[in-house]
Amino acid sequence: MSVLPLVFTSGWASGINAYAVVLLLGLFGATGLTDEVPESLQRTDVLVVAGVLFLCEAVADKIPYVDSAWDAVHTVIRPVAGAVVGALLAGQSGSLPDLAAGALGGSTALASHFVKAGTRMAINTSPEPFSNVIASTAEDLGVAGVVTFAMFQPVAAAVIAGVLLLAGLVVLVFVWSRIRRFLRRRAQRREEKRLAALERAGLPPS
Repeated sequence: MSVLPLVFTSGWASGINAYAVVLLLGLFGATGLTDEVPESLQRTDVLVVAGVLFLCEAVADKIPYVDSAWDAVHTVIRPVAGAVVGALLAGQSGSLPDLAAGALGGSTALASHFVKAGTRMAINTSPEPFSNVIASTAEDLGVAGVVTFAMFQPVAAAVIAGVLLLAGLVVLVFVWSRIRRFLRRRAQRREEKRLAALERAGLPPS
C-alpha cells in the first residue's frame, strides 16, 4: 500500500503538534502496532526528547499570547518536522520517493500550521481565557485521534485530515474577515466621537 495517505496525515498533524506526531509514531512503531514507522523514530532518545517537548508545548499552547509566540518560533520547525517525517516514512516503505514525500509532508504541515497560528491569534483577541485551553485540548485530541486512526485506515484518515485542513482554512478566512470588520467599526466609532467632541468644543474638525 502506498504510504502517501500516511505522509499527508502526518504532515497535517505536524503543522499542529509536531512533537506529538513524532512521539505517537515512535510509540506505534516500538510497540509493533505498525511496520511503517522507521527505526530512527523509535529510538529511546528520540521518544524522550519528543515527550519532553510535547509536555512543554502542552503547557505553552494553553496560555494566551504565549501560544502565539510559541507558534511563531515553530513556523519553521513544524514544516521541517513534517518534511522529515514524510521522507522517513517514504524511505521505510519504498513506495514513494523521499523528496516527494518530504515536499508533501512539509507543505501540508506549513498549511496546517498557518491555520493553527492564525486561529490562535484570533482567539487571543477574545476576552475568555478558557478559549485557549479548549482550542489547545481539541487540537491535541484531534492530532492523537487522526494519527492513531491512520495506523489502521490511512486513506480514511487522510480524507479526514484533508477535510479538517480545508475547514480550518475556511474558518480562518471567516474569522479574520470578522475581526477586520470589527476593527474598522471601532475605528469609525472613535472617529465619530472625536468629531463630536470637536463640534461641542466649537473647534473645526482636523
